[in-house]
Amino acid sequence: MHSFLAYVSVEKGLSKNTVGSYQLDLQKFRAFLMSRGRDFPDFSKADVVDFIQRLRDEAYATASICRCISAIRGLCKYLLLENRIGEDPSENLESPRRWERLPKAISVEDVKTFLETGDAESVHSSVTGRDSVMFELLYSSGLRVSELISLRLEDISFDAGFLRVIGKGSKERIVPLHGRALERLKRYISQDRPDILRKKKSPYLFITRRGGPMTRQRFWQTIKAFGKRSGLDISPHTIRHSFATHLLEGGADLRSLQKLLGHADISTTQIYTKVSADRLKQVYSKHHPRA
Repeated sequence: MHSFLAYVSVEKGLSKNTVGSYQLDLQKFRAFLMSRGRDFPDFSKADVVDFIQRLRDEAYATASICRCISAIRGLCKYLLLENRIGEDPSENLESPRRWERLPKAISVEDVKTFLETGDAESVHSSVTGRDSVMFELLYSSGLRVSELISLRLEDISFDAGFLRVIGKGSKERIVPLHGRALERLKRYISQDRPDILRKKKSPYLFITRRGGPMTRQRFWQTIKAFGKRSGLDISPHTIRHSFATHLLEGGADLRSLQKLLGHADISTTQIYTKVSADRLKQVYSKHHPRA
């Protein structure tokens, strides 16, 4: 397994987060195999199908199951390349996309309520000021949380009005920012950030009192807490999905949205057309006199 993880990291260029997720997924699969008296590479398609069914029975999210399947498929292809297996047990494996739930998005009004809660609390300390700016930037750019916390000072171009983002697979993209987000970033960098660092130095944009970059876990906890105070159930993914849904509803084309979100395949972006259609049905049902 370690040789496979090194292969996808070096040869395939997968991000550290993806490689780490693959490792956890394959450890689960290996434990499942060992409970049957087997180990890598001795497994069949039936083993894979039974493992996926186990994940479904344990109420794993569809996205997590898809990632497990992706990890297993990648492992099988690697084992074939290394001539350690003669047939691919993951070949023609049914994708669970038909189970996939639509991404959760909140309304423009709810986003405004959430951001205003952050703004109100940001006056109390530099830390809450930092958090409020992160929320604003998340909705302004639609970044993944891993991309947000990895931003460096050098990634901002105030003159051009954009961010340089390193996304999945170490792929670089340019994301524009509106004037409000840029002004808030300037204020954070000149006032709150130096106060948090207290003469420490860091290349990262969003930092902690210790001088290190904000962690995914800490930011997740922070945004959930602010959401609760706003009366909303919010996660970083909720804000990203809302960014995409609101742009599409405002008339953005799918190709532009794909580039902004950093999706390698436009089929991933197309799920937001289903979200918009679903919202249209809700509006129709609510307001049409005959509905």
